[in-house]
Amino acid sequence: MRAAELPSIPGVLTARQCLATAESIAGQQHSDGAIPWFRGGHTDPWDHVESAMALTVAGLHDAARAAYAWSADTQRADGSWPSQFRGDVVETADTDTNFCAYIATGVWHYYRCTGDRRFVDTMWPTVRAAIDYVISMQQGRNGEIYWLQTEQGILPEALLTGCSSMFHSIGCGLAIAELLGLAQPEWEVAALRLGHALRHHPESFAEKDRYSMDWYYPVLGGALRGEAGHARIASRWSEFVVGEIGIRCVSDRPWVTGAETCELALALDTLGDSDRALRLLASIQHLREDDGSYWTGLVFADGKRWPEERTTWTGAAVVLAADALTRTTGGNGIFRELAPSADIATGLTCDCVRSPS
Repeated sequence: MRAAELPSIPGVLTARQCLATAESIAGQQHSDGAIPWFRGGHTDPWDHVESAMALTVAGLHDAARAAYAWSADTQRADGSWPSQFRGDVVETADTDTNFCAYIATGVWHYYRCTGDRRFVDTMWPTVRAAIDYVISMQQGRNGEIYWLQTEQGILPEALLTGCSSMFHSIGCGLAIAELLGLAQPEWEVAALRLGHALRHHPESFAEKDRYSMDWYYPVLGGALRGEAGHARIASRWSEFVVGEIGIRCVSDRPWVTGAETCELALALDTLGDSDRALRLLASIQHLREDDGSYWTGLVFADGKRWPEERTTWTGAAVVLAADALTRTTGGNGIFRELAPSADIATGLTCDCVRSPS
């Protein structure tokens, strides 16, 4: 892909810079297709897919397909993945359900960018098994999905951020199933129940509201749109957004992070708030290195980058945000275009549902 076909935002990120970021991600990829956080670091199934999505945006399709092949090859028989690898060794065998679900988002994104139906056919068994596994963990009484399974069993706890992301991923899985002409009514019911929990039962989720992701992910994942989404973002904007340098990862720490800032930009894009989304993307360019990679974050109290690592998934979030804001590839609407249209409790569209208190 030529640089001119990549996302470009004057004064913020050129097409060639976007390509350099994707190439910095590809430069960390292992020969088996795995994309670790950084060379020598661990690989987790969620961030691996996020990085593959950035490779797709940049036209590095061979590298992206290799990443998805690694996902297919490392999936367990029950449809899950270990939550952490180090090279070809399983470092943490526990299963994070959100990590498993995200493969559906990646596969649907690849199709939207490339139109490659054969790829979808190849990956469908992987997606189907993953979403089936995730839905088997929907054991909360209000439709929430428990987040962790260990050798000792299932931890009966649901996380708001993870469930919001799974809500989106199940929607992507349904889009893939529709493309293939394969009805998945159990998935549809699961999505409705999960959306209901996200909109109306905040008590169903573990208290993690110090983290900015718990604030914006219900919007990013599509559970809240319109008035409800705007209200959600307005409710804690002043707590998390720090001037022109990004957003806090944690509300009580002087630390801004690039990936969370870009994800908030993506959430704002789903609401049509493109001006503030663009300012956020611009605000974290101070984390960029000359090779296109991005530092994870900055402790603004002392001006030090922390942790001292440049993570593939941070660069990936930048590329995905740039694509969404510029409407460059066919996958630019991966978060914007898949919000389920009805609320199970009221039958109203998402735009009419009030945000949870």
